[in-house]
Amino acid sequence: MPSKASLTGAAQPGGGPAAQSAADSTPDATGSTPDPRTVEAVQALTRASKVMERASGGLSLAHYRVLAAVAAGDERASRVAARLALGKPTVSASVEALCARGLLIRSGVAGDQRAVQLRLTKAGTELLEDAHRAMTSALEDLAARTGRRDELIDALVALGSAIDQAAAERRK
Repeated sequence: MPSKASLTGAAQPGGGPAAQSAADSTPDATGSTPDPRTVEAVQALTRASKVMERASGGLSLAHYRVLAAVAAGDERASRVAARLALGKPTVSASVEALCARGLLIRSGVAGDQRAVQLRLTKAGTELLEDAHRAMTSALEDLAARTGRRDELIDALVALGSAIDQAAAERRK
């Protein structure tokens, strides 16, 4: 279980007041100064991603995302890449590493010599299920600490929907 300091960012480099005041005065890509609360939210999301990765049982978040996409029915690397808004070389490298670990299997697709179907192995399914349980537990712990668990979970689900919508728009 992460320490309270690691959850709040108190012991994190770049998470203190000095970093915040620097972010307050640094123009963003549009030339305007970012909203300090938005900067704080970005920092919280990056710290939360580290908490999720630590809880994932030895999976990087990139590998977790690929396994989860395959488990959700995206059986071709090109579909995984599109769903995750990643380049095909990035997904190919993850698929190669996951196959080497015995978590994914590649097989040919009847009628299409170029296509490769991806499937989770039993070990891949078990590791993904373990990661889901551990990551859910870590998120529940963090959400409970806010005192607004349901609001936070609802906001994160809405954020996921917004990410999916933006990705679909980019693919058009």
